[in-house]
Amino acid sequence: MTVDAATAERWERRIHLGAHPLLYPMIRGLGSIRPVLRLPGLGVLVSEAGLVREVLMDQQRFVKNGPSGSGALWTPVVGPKALVNMDGEEHKQLRQRLGDLFTPRSVAGIVEPAAAAFQARISGKLDSGRSVDVVDCVKDLAGGVISRLLGVPENAPGRLPNKELFNLGSSISSLVRLGRPTLTVRQIAKGRSAVGILAGPARVAYRESDPGTFPGRLRELGMTEDEAMGIISAFVMVGTETLVSFLPRLVALLSDSGRIGELASHRSTVPAVINEALRFTVPSPMMLRDAVAPGFIGETKVHPGDRVLLSTVHATKSLGSFDPDHAIPAQARQLWFGAGAHFCIGMPLAMAEINKTLEILLDRYLQHPWTIARRRVSTGVLIPGYKTLELANA
Repeated sequence: MTVDAATAERWERRIHLGAHPLLYPMIRGLGSIRPVLRLPGLGVLVSEAGLVREVLMDQQRFVKNGPSGSGALWTPVVGPKALVNMDGEEHKQLRQRLGDLFTPRSVAGIVEPAAAAFQARISGKLDSGRSVDVVDCVKDLAGGVISRLLGVPENAPGRLPNKELFNLGSSISSLVRLGRPTLTVRQIAKGRSAVGILAGPARVAYRESDPGTFPGRLRELGMTEDEAMGIISAFVMVGTETLVSFLPRLVALLSDSGRIGELASHRSTVPAVINEALRFTVPSPMMLRDAVAPGFIGETKVHPGDRVLLSTVHATKSLGSFDPDHAIPAQARQLWFGAGAHFCIGMPLAMAEINKTLEILLDRYLQHPWTIARRRVSTGVLIPGYKTLELANA
């Protein structure tokens, strides 16, 4: 099968336009005009990969926990010490303490049960000749991972279904809007309510001090109960939405570009393909920072109090069409996970979920090729993605 880059491009464009029919073309268009632009009422838009990285690396002038930065959005919901809303030495020390929780062995223990359920569902549907919705399966996978982060056994009485756990996490992250630097009183109440439901079983696991659970390990590290709940809530709300956006898009991208059969047979290029798909789809399309000192971003003067909009969607997508055979330029490598002190600490967990899910789908393709039967893009959402992506036996 020949590589069909045009089909892949067309569907990715539909995904973005479905999510943001006005905002996405505006941001991409403005990024094409100048690498840095001051937008009245919004902030300073940075659209070039090298400059985006420069801002992320500079903790002295640009902070995550300023009044309009992304970190400050979450403080009223998850508390002041959830890692995603911290800066400076305190952030550095907490990150170091959490580092051992995301070793390959640790993340495998979190992902494996959910991945096994994902595989069983995919195989069960396709073996019976029915289609299977990858989006729905990935939501279930994400819920299973959330369950492990909460320290809830699969057979626990009253355990919420995986889909409900995902929906709770998604309901928190969906509160964010680019044009609004803070959450409303109603949104804060909604977020706290979801966190309260999620934190219930996590508090039980924390109090039981079981080192085999994620909350139990946080207690071993000396976290107070409230600090542990804030950290767990942050991981749940920050990672789930982007993962459920990316995985179905990865599957569609490989199918649409005609690369799925070759990749299923020759797995050595999987790491490069995944990285290129992350660059091309950009599941974290925008990052926020606050300027706290005067200076310049490129040739644009920046003042203390300026909100800085880092357009990763333009910085990485503007480098070209999906092509795993070409190396990603150094300034853009892993930019979708951030850079510097706030580089995504949960990246090993996300990559474990991505790699395991793709492995399952590639194994299935070798056993019995599948094809995309139907799909719909999501509309009016924060993170662009598919609403449904149904696979069927070819």
